[in-house]
Amino acid sequence: MRHVLSAVVQNVPGVLAHISGMLASRGYNIDSLAVGETEDPNLSRMTFVVVGDERVLDQVRKQLEKIVTVVQVIDVSSRDHVERDLMLLKVAAAPGTKRSEVRELVEIFRGQIVDVGAEELMVEISGRESKIEAFIERMRPYGILELVRTGRIAMIRGEHRQPKTEEEAEEQEAAQQKAS
Repeated sequence: MRHVLSAVVQNVPGVLAHISGMLASRGYNIDSLAVGETEDPNLSRMTFVVVGDERVLDQVRKQLEKIVTVVQVIDVSSRDHVERDLMLLKVAAAPGTKRSEVRELVEIFRGQIVDVGAEELMVEISGRESKIEAFIERMRPYGILELVRTGRIAMIRGEHRQPKTEEEAEEQEAAQQKAS
């Protein structure tokens, strides 16, 4: 089973290396990873995807919570949420029919052409993983020249204020567990 986890961490040097090293040393593979500053410049959010059963998820969560710089860990995939990937794709598209076909597919997938070259187009597309994968498959016959993707980002739907302190995080988690 695929799990999307969100960890709010202190925005200090070495946190990413510490967390990824800890997970790797215990044999857990990170399928996707995205890190960025939050609304509070002192905190960053790490969103990552791990694959495994409930036991694996529980172990990953417990290991993360032991790290001093981790403020809060949430299993986003267990709640109603929105998740997105972002991709840039460079595809062969000589002027003429081929380029028109690619432009039409970009429109259908609600993407954007962000660069036009003499013989290629660069496309930006965001959405659920399945949408990104479907677009890639549609582009393969044209000749994908280069492709780059972000890690998954996700956010729980509805009102959800991030804690400012460890105490707030613990109170928020206790309230969530009572509600479940």
